[in-house]
Amino acid sequence: MTKTFKAPALMKRAAAFAGGLLLSFTALAAGPGAPLQQSGTDISDKASLQRGAQLYMNYCAGCHSLKYLRYSRMAQDLGLSEDEVMNNLNLTGAKFGEHIVSSMPAEQAAKWFGQVPPDLTLTARVKLGGPDWIYTYLKSFYLDESRPLGWNNTLFPNASMPNVLWEQQGLQRAIYGEPDAATGEPVVERLEVATPGTQTAAEFDQTVRDITAFLEYASEPIAAKRQGMGVWVILFLAFLAFLAWLLKNEYWKDVH
Repeated sequence: MTKTFKAPALMKRAAAFAGGLLLSFTALAAGPGAPLQQSGTDISDKASLQRGAQLYMNYCAGCHSLKYLRYSRMAQDLGLSEDEVMNNLNLTGAKFGEHIVSSMPAEQAAKWFGQVPPDLTLTARVKLGGPDWIYTYLKSFYLDESRPLGWNNTLFPNASMPNVLWEQQGLQRAIYGEPDAATGEPVVERLEVATPGTQTAAEFDQTVRDITAFLEYASEPIAAKRQGMGVWVILFLAFLAFLAWLLKNEYWKDVH
């Protein structure tokens, strides 16, 4: 498999210092607040996981850790060499066998955001909707001057983070419908791109899908292997059932 990486753009991506998915611990347990889009992830697609790992490290790892996943395990599962991981995906200087942690000091994070950005290792498992939630969340940012960071999110209202993928997606603005009858607050009817980004809609969908796939993998690294083993388990059970049927016929052939 040919692997292509770009050099980490940590200094260039100052905005990415805010992380890739700044979700509160409360939000990690909350259900979706809007219809979810289908992510279409495939954790057996190593090329997608490799791209997702690169994107995650460049845009999310500045704030968020994956403290239950080691660099060495990621390399093994994604088909990467130690040099490729250490030179392209390790932005903190950690050792190859260590866990993936954020480069942001916890004290500074709490000061800037009011709390330490959560670890994202299990996000795809604990969120109602799983990968679809992550995929929809990353596509649902829009400009909102009333928010301190100038951004809001239709899936997770008042999220404490900017849209770190705004360069690729472009700047989205909200189109409001009728105010909520109970609260009188304006309701976002839909989002539209006011200023195009560097990617087309299809390209951005793939970017978000790759990040989502990587987070889905990180939440359960054994999942892809387990799915592959499932086919052989089914075949073995079918063969065992066939042997049992032959054995039953042998035992009962003289019984009238």
